[in-house]
Amino acid sequence: MGHDPDNFIAGLVEGLEPVRPMRQREGVGLTLLAMLVGIAGMVLGFGMRADLAALRPDAMFLLSSGLFLVLALASAWAALDMARPFVGGHREGWGWTALMAAVLPLAALVEWAADWMGGSPAIPDGDGWHCMAYGLGWGLVTALALVLWLRRGAPSRPQSAGMLAGVAAGSAGIFAVTLYCPHNDLLHIGFWHGLSVVLAGIAGRLIIPSLVRW
Repeated sequence: MGHDPDNFIAGLVEGLEPVRPMRQREGVGLTLLAMLVGIAGMVLGFGMRADLAALRPDAMFLLSSGLFLVLALASAWAALDMARPFVGGHREGWGWTALMAAVLPLAALVEWAADWMGGSPAIPDGDGWHCMAYGLGWGLVTALALVLWLRRGAPSRPQSAGMLAGVAAGSAGIFAVTLYCPHNDLLHIGFWHGLSVVLAGIAGRLIIPSLVRW
């Protein structure tokens, strides 16, 4: 075949340009900035809940908002990490955080079932859909940041990356909402706030893969 290997290799790489490596801290910074935009938009547009403004936050608020914040950070980190091809090992640490956050909707379900068996079933408040809608809306800012980062990389499992990005976005959005939402009852938080994260995760798995493929 008489081809010079050096010339062959030179022909393959001709015209290629170096690509700036992806640094995780840049993705983290972009995501945190998006989360702050959502928080600022929610607080400036709708105000802050009274007990938080008075620096005397309710215990249920601290528990629920803390879980959503940790879930947002953990799932966002996992989504950012999936932008880089990875061989061996697992990236499932976010799953433990998701299990902790699932305590809220599960506890709400148990409370509803207990009330139902007692003959007085509680019904989620009808105004709760506002929280869900605002959470999904402000979560889009975080989703945009994660999609832009994933498009720069090469996620080997785009469906999983999309789901993680959706969960992160939904959790970030609903965390912003908790700073305004005056409700402390478990049924409202577990149903409406939890539903926002679930819907965002489903939407992320269905929509984001088509946005990050080259």
